[in-house]
Order: sequence, then C-alpha cells, then structure tokens
Amino acid sequence: MKIAIVGGGAIGLLFSFYLNQHHEVVLYVRNIQQRDRIQAKGIHLTNHQGSFSTKVEVRLASEWGKGGEDLSIICVKQYHLQSLLENKKIEAHHPLLFLQNGMGHLEYIDRLNLRFVLVGAVEHGAYRTDDDSVVHKGEGQTRIAFYKGADQEFLDTLIKPFHQSFPFQKEDDFKEMLQKKLVVNAIINPLTALLKVQNGALIENPHFFQTFRELFVEIKGILRLEKEELYYQNVVEVCRNTSQNRSSMLKDVEEGRPTEIDAILGYLIKQANEKNMQAPLINALFHLIKGNELEKGGK
Repeated sequence: MKIAIVGGGAIGLLFSFYLNQHHEVVLYVRNIQQRDRIQAKGIHLTNHQGSFSTKVEVRLASEWGKGGEDLSIICVKQYHLQSLLENKKIEAHHPLLFLQNGMGHLEYIDRLNLRFVLVGAVEHGAYRTDDDSVVHKGEGQTRIAFYKGADQEFLDTLIKPFHQSFPFQKEDDFKEMLQKKLVVNAIINPLTALLKVQNGALIENPHFFQTFRELFVEIKGILRLEKEELYYQNVVEVCRNTSQNRSSMLKDVEEGRPTEIDAILGYLIKQANEKNMQAPLINALFHLIKGNELEKGGK
C-alpha cells in the first residue's frame, strides 16, 4: 500500500518510520529544511530497544494530493488543518485517516465532500528531537474507527502487518473512541501544562488530584457520559502508565509553541454553551493556557 503521511511532527515521523517497514510511505512536510534533512539522512527513531533509521520519500506539503497514494494519514495538529485542507481538491473517494487530538476536527471533516474517512486515537508517547529524529518513549497502540464509509479489507491491509511492532486496534464506535481520548487530553494536558509536572503527579499529589477529580465531573456532565466510571478509570490508568511522561501540551508551553487547547477544552466549552451548562473550571483552565500563549507571543 502506498501511504501519504502529512505532517513532520513527532506523530508524523513515528508513523512514517513504522509504516515504512511494510508499506511505501511518502512523508509530506511543511518546510524545505526538514525535507532536505530527511532526504539526506532518513528518519531516526529511538526506543527502548535502541536507535534505528529508515529512508523514506519526502516531499513538501504543498505537493500533497498529487502523488496517487492509496491512503493519506493526516498528522498535523488541529490548528493547521484549515490551512492544509482549504483550496485542496481532495477526491471524494480518496481514503483519509485523521489523527488529531480532541473532537473539533470532525467539523472540518464534515465540510469536505468525502466518502471514506477514518479517525484514530494515538496512545503512543513520542517527541521529536530534530527535524529527522523522534523518540518513541511510550509504546501503546493506535485505535482506529470508520467515520464515513467502511471497507474492512482495506483496513486489514493497512494494519495487519503491525500486530506486534506497532499495533492498531479496530473500534466499532468512533464517538466513544474519540471521547475517551478527549477526556484524557482535557484533564492531563492543561493541568500538566499549567503545573509544569509529569503526568503521574496529577494522581500522586492529593491537591492536584482534587482538581483532577473536579475537572472530570465537569467533563462528564458536558459529554453526558453513560459509562463514567470506565472513562474515569481510563484517565487514572493513563496517568499511572505514563507517570514519567511530559504531556504534549506541557512541551508546547515550554517551547513557546501554540497548544491544542482550542481543539480540546475549546470543544468542551462550545458543547457546554450549546447545552446551556456552566463549566467554570474548564473555562478557567482554557483562559490560563490562552493567556500563557499570549504572553509568549502567540495568538
């Protein structure tokens, strides 16, 4: 299978490295410097087993849509989706897999005349150390579900070769899958970013844990979660299993990059407003993160 991977961040590099073992990968990146570096040196990945390299074809993101790939995996952050997709003439039948955090990206997908769309929730821990290098720190899995259209044979062709090396888990309910990831992101990301702590501190420090629980109560009310204990235990388990990890939002704040707070808490605020519900803690965290971005020269 020929696969386009759009986005040269940590997730784009991670997926390019592993999927290139069994498929033909074309990585699309935003700038010439990254393209030239990967062309010259390949992609370097470090995990608990050591350091490895692979050569992949790499092009500029402006060229995406012209390569005739069988599938495009969209790995850019949600705030880059509009600039990536606007004015693109994507063929309606071309399969796309979206790997954004939150659930706000579903609105972008609905604006496109697409017939075959998958969405995923990435549970791996990874961070980029250079234009061509990624550290695979937390080995998990990628949950994947159909959003529009369905072709089980196509999906099996994509994921079956990676049963052990880079596992995928097919899910029947895309909404529940994305909501579980949203709840995790909505609690762990803003709290760790503001408190500047590793994930595990949120459940180890009783004062942080109190806010953790209060935030979950607001979120479950807005989303009207029916399996609230399942969602709650999932967040606790993620904190425990990634206790030494620094969240992606914490890294964004530390490095002065825009965060995905609009895609995560912004989505929940919109849902609360539509339901005439109050969300004081979510609103406070949202504006603290946005204020932090503004202080560092963001928007």
